[in-house]
Amino acid sequence: MRRVLVVDDEENLRHMLQTLLKREGYEPVGVPSVDSALRELGNLPYDIIITDLRMPGRSGMELVDEVRRRNLDATVVVMTAFGSKDVAIEAMKRGAYDYLSKPFEADELILLLRKAEERERLFRENQTLARQVRSAGVEPEGGFGDFVARSPQMLELFRTVRKIAEFKTTVLIDGESGTGKELVARAIHSSSPRAREAFIAVNCGAIPVNLLESELFGHRKGAFTDANRDRKGLFEEASGGTLFLDEIGELPLNLQVKLLRVLQEGEIRRLGDSQDIKVDVRVVAATARDLAEEVRRGAFREDLYYRLNVFALHLPALRNRREDIPLLVEHFLHRMKARMGLSISGVTAEALRILTAYDWPGNVRELENTVERAVVLAEGPEIDVDSLPERLRIAGSPTPSAQAATDDGDLSIKRASRRSEEALIRRALERTKGNRTRASELLEISHRALLYKIREYGIASARDTRDVDACGNRGEQTPTPVTPIPAGSTWKAK
Repeated sequence: MRRVLVVDDEENLRHMLQTLLKREGYEPVGVPSVDSALRELGNLPYDIIITDLRMPGRSGMELVDEVRRRNLDATVVVMTAFGSKDVAIEAMKRGAYDYLSKPFEADELILLLRKAEERERLFRENQTLARQVRSAGVEPEGGFGDFVARSPQMLELFRTVRKIAEFKTTVLIDGESGTGKELVARAIHSSSPRAREAFIAVNCGAIPVNLLESELFGHRKGAFTDANRDRKGLFEEASGGTLFLDEIGELPLNLQVKLLRVLQEGEIRRLGDSQDIKVDVRVVAATARDLAEEVRRGAFREDLYYRLNVFALHLPALRNRREDIPLLVEHFLHRMKARMGLSISGVTAEALRILTAYDWPGNVRELENTVERAVVLAEGPEIDVDSLPERLRIAGSPTPSAQAATDDGDLSIKRASRRSEEALIRRALERTKGNRTRASELLEISHRALLYKIREYGIASARDTRDVDACGNRGEQTPTPVTPIPAGSTWKAK
């Protein structure tokens, strides 16, 4: 990385920088404006661009945007006057590598360039190694990118991500909320030739409909009330990189038409503009909905569905890959220990059994939050059963009725389910001291459903269990004997 383009309207500064860079073994060329810089970049490739941000005519920020838009293989360093740090940080968000505040020492610049060279060298080595690993068909031990897994479904997903990452092909990821769809999108981006460019994520359901078009496609000054300046949309911001459209099923029909045009033509048009703008964006979309069903209902365009669904990836729910749970618990535990400065050494065997047996309706996100809560509440050196939320302890507790049924040789699933359900309701009422409202929350059923089941099983008449009224009064309740959970050996994080 030796060729350097210096862009600054001050001739003395350009001359000084060129002299310094030549002395350090670089091949510098100096130009006075962004327009002349773009002409130079059209003629020759440069490894580094050092540009001032404030210049007559077009600004250095526009040069940063052009470098990214053209997908040039150059590291951009911006120079900014003292006190303009916010502008420099904005330039870094748009793709600049780093910034220097004027005035700066010669050693500062050379050190920054050496760091940039080392970063570029490591990036190229990693890319080469990744290609070698992919060609050899080697799988990671327990992880890929930010994913941690060992289940066959996830290892197959990792292999597919590696295959499709090299290409610009549109990808549609589906799966329940909390399964990690954005992590898959980031893994695709980081494994692709676009890894050094922007990865921009947007939740289509989180932005008001009246603002979503401007957010995605940008607008011209005066296009609507309060549009007091031109603004780039996320498609332009992500040009050269990847745009992740989460909850794509929430996209209104009128914007689905515009998205289809971008995917087919590679062009967008800002609100209030009459000119099309070329963009080079890889689109990865995700949804928790059944888009095929949405198409049948007329809520999603069929042509857009097939354009997005070139490569479909399905993320299985956590309950369908329970072998990943111990690995995830260990991963979250190590991360939270480092973040919180705590000395939790592991998880007891009984706590891990309960964590693994739970169905996790909130998937990996719920598991992560549960581990964080347990780390904070743990009294000893390990996460134990008492550190877990009540809903997990109730679901994971052995039910005497179900055990008795098995011992008696009754293998009827229907009768065993009724006995288990009754036992769980009794346990929940016992834990809440008869508070039916709280018990329904623990059981994750409605209050009305709980009252119906109490009558069905005759629990109210047999136990004299009364709900807490609006004033907080509560009836007495004879406690139900609880089979103690045997203490087991401990499972420790590695």
